[in-house]
Amino acid sequence: MLRTALRNVLAHKARLAMTVLAVCLGVAFVSGTLVFADSSAAAYRAAASKNFAGIAVTVTPKDSPGTPPGEDRTSVLDDALVRKLAGVPGVAAVRPTADGSATLSAADGTPLRAGKAWANLGAAHVPGANGEDGRYPLVEGRAPRSGEEIAVDGGTAAAGRFRLGDTITLTTDGPVMAKRLVGIVATKDTRVTAGGTLALFDRTTAQQLFASPGRYTGIDLTATPGTGQAELSRRVAPVLPAGRAEATTGAAQAAQQAVHVDTLTRGHAKLPLVFAGVSLFIGSFLIVNTFTMLVTRRTREIALLRAIGASRRQVAGSVLAEAALLGLVSSAAGFLLGIGVAAVLPGLLGTGQDTLPDGPLVIGPRPVVAALGVGVGVTVLAAWLPSRRAARVAPVEAMRSAQQPPSATRTRIRAAGGLVLLVLGAGLLVSLSGVKDASVQNLQDAMLACGVLVVALIVLAPLLAAPVIRLAGRLTGRFGAVGHLARENALRDPRRTAATASTLMISTALVAGLAVVGHSTAQALDRQAAAGLGADYVIGTRTPTQGIDPAAVQRVAAAAGVRTAAAVADVSLFVGGGVRQIAGVEPAAVDAVMRLDFVDGSAKELGPGRIAVSATLAREQGLAVGDRLDAGIGRGRDLSPYTVVGVYRDNPVAGDALGDLGEVRSSGFLPGSVQRILVTTDDGAASGAVGKRLRTAVGDNPLLKVQDRAALVHEAAGSVGDLLTLMYGLLAIGVVISALGIVNTLAMSVSERTREIGVLRAIGMDRAGVRRMVRLEAVIVAAFGTLLGLADGVFSAWAVGSLANGAVAQYAFVLPWGTLLLVCLLSLAVGAAAAVVPARRAAALSPLRAVAEC
Repeated sequence: MLRTALRNVLAHKARLAMTVLAVCLGVAFVSGTLVFADSSAAAYRAAASKNFAGIAVTVTPKDSPGTPPGEDRTSVLDDALVRKLAGVPGVAAVRPTADGSATLSAADGTPLRAGKAWANLGAAHVPGANGEDGRYPLVEGRAPRSGEEIAVDGGTAAAGRFRLGDTITLTTDGPVMAKRLVGIVATKDTRVTAGGTLALFDRTTAQQLFASPGRYTGIDLTATPGTGQAELSRRVAPVLPAGRAEATTGAAQAAQQAVHVDTLTRGHAKLPLVFAGVSLFIGSFLIVNTFTMLVTRRTREIALLRAIGASRRQVAGSVLAEAALLGLVSSAAGFLLGIGVAAVLPGLLGTGQDTLPDGPLVIGPRPVVAALGVGVGVTVLAAWLPSRRAARVAPVEAMRSAQQPPSATRTRIRAAGGLVLLVLGAGLLVSLSGVKDASVQNLQDAMLACGVLVVALIVLAPLLAAPVIRLAGRLTGRFGAVGHLARENALRDPRRTAATASTLMISTALVAGLAVVGHSTAQALDRQAAAGLGADYVIGTRTPTQGIDPAAVQRVAAAAGVRTAAAVADVSLFVGGGVRQIAGVEPAAVDAVMRLDFVDGSAKELGPGRIAVSATLAREQGLAVGDRLDAGIGRGRDLSPYTVVGVYRDNPVAGDALGDLGEVRSSGFLPGSVQRILVTTDDGAASGAVGKRLRTAVGDNPLLKVQDRAALVHEAAGSVGDLLTLMYGLLAIGVVISALGIVNTLAMSVSERTREIGVLRAIGMDRAGVRRMVRLEAVIVAAFGTLLGLADGVFSAWAVGSLANGAVAQYAFVLPWGTLLLVCLLSLAVGAAAAVVPARRAAALSPLRAVAEC
């Protein structure tokens, strides 16, 4: 039986090649993603260990109740402590550091790595006894010697297109500065190699920017030969100020930094795994269909084996052995392709704003085991049902007919099971259609319901094939007898047609559902971006920890063409056991920059101890005008009483609550600063000249954004980019596997209908007619799968729309007609293209030889 299985594999190489390719795609994504993840982790670890090479212990300040109020926590790290540490036995060298965050502007004025404060590194260049800084060795130029000079790493210089002698604009947490580039250094810091930037200053300037004059943010210690890191850490501890500084070994720092950067970029592995899951799921239907057709084709052969003594278990084992061999080939090919996928993933997933570290590919046992397990497991599992079908065929029945129609009992069982699943899936989706809560549990329930609905349509597909294909056959009937024959051929085996169409149905359902949700979300975000905004410009920060200097508000207000410049302070509002957002505003300027619709009260009554709340917050807390609300603002988590002076309809610009600007600003994490400036112009419209003057007024600070309404809408629409990428990726996978399935089905169908095609040719059908008949059959199958997929995807998107409404305000169900039409046309085109080779093969048959075949 094993020799029989091997012979069958070799006898159907062309047909099984399509199945191998389908499984190969899934295995490639799985193994490639795992190799990529292992390689990235190894690159992070290697870079981190090289970065901390030679550093035995680092001393850093720590928060302590004993720190005097208002005193900088870095004040304990001074030159006196540096001298004490240098005298500790086992310390070979001491390197004080002053590190922080610095954001640079590129030559075109755009910020480098904006919004990624963890990767915008600023540090002091600390030369040793030889005049070189071992941590940041010079590659070109020289080290900065004054506060007007700066050095950067090679990656930052390339990203910003900087050259020695250029003037670089940058900022830390204060005003914008301009420095002259005098040197380019190398670094192994993973935060930089993972896509960050590095700016080096002379020691005095770095202390002023990131600590205080004469103080440091850390002190690195190098151990003498024979002194271990743990031992040196214990020796250093008694020298440190009690409770105000701590010592950490270099190995511990390297491990912490590697984990930190790895966590920040871990999401890169998720998208390829999604593609892997979808391709394997869709490919499993192709495997089932291929083995079902092969079993049907070899019915007489199986009957002969049963007649000469083969048991049912042996027959089933032969089919499964064939599938296992096919899985091994698929796994091997998929793993090789996966290595290529792992090699190109860093370039695809890394962008100018989020690059990945370089390093060799690491091929460990996990990707190999996963490739074998996935490839062989999926193939054998998918072939299990066809193997059972082959084992159930009795010798006499098989010899009597090459193909037996399904019994009425099995058809009724299939119909009943499919209807039960359909009711369960649709019922659960309908029950969620009125729930406006995008909680994890509700999202999981929605995914489960969508999966049940897909399974229900797969089960019912053979029963739905006849009515749907007859309906589609009205269009093909216009092609005359060829169109009628194509329709009847598609109806000849509804189970095979349904299995072939299921691959296209699944991919179409995924794409249609994601397209509807993505389009509706984009429309909602567009509306939400400018809803409630009366200003023409919004000046905001790129990071939540950054503030705007109040002096910038005055400069903006004085800019030509500006009518109103209203500062807004955004801080946390602790109320009812939860955390909300409160915006501090000036009551006199609110009406000019915000479109507020007050249900009761007004913003004119805002002041210290008096706030206005949104309708949602008022409803949740049971508030009305005149009521008292106990809440904490900003750093002051201790609850204080506030009087509600107004209730307004939900407004994304105002947020959950409005308060007095002075009170809210003084309670923020950056006291005295604001987070937004809302600007109205004299002519009530945005213009390039005004926008340029506003950017100049804020000092061309790379941490600040100057956006008009169009820019706000564009930024909001960009947030659905990942969803659209996923949608088109899934569509591509589904199209490829569906095309393979159609090719396989039509090739088998042409082989089975050899005599029939010969008769048609003998009675006058020309080669063009045969080709047209096969192509129309493929289009009918594709149309059947597309219609089911569109119905499933659109219905699921409608049902879960309320959940999206709970996550995105102003969400409304909107059909992307252009995208859906494109999906339909693409699916039909795939069907026609997949039929090219089988159609040519059918047309090439000789009438006499075809009729003579048994």
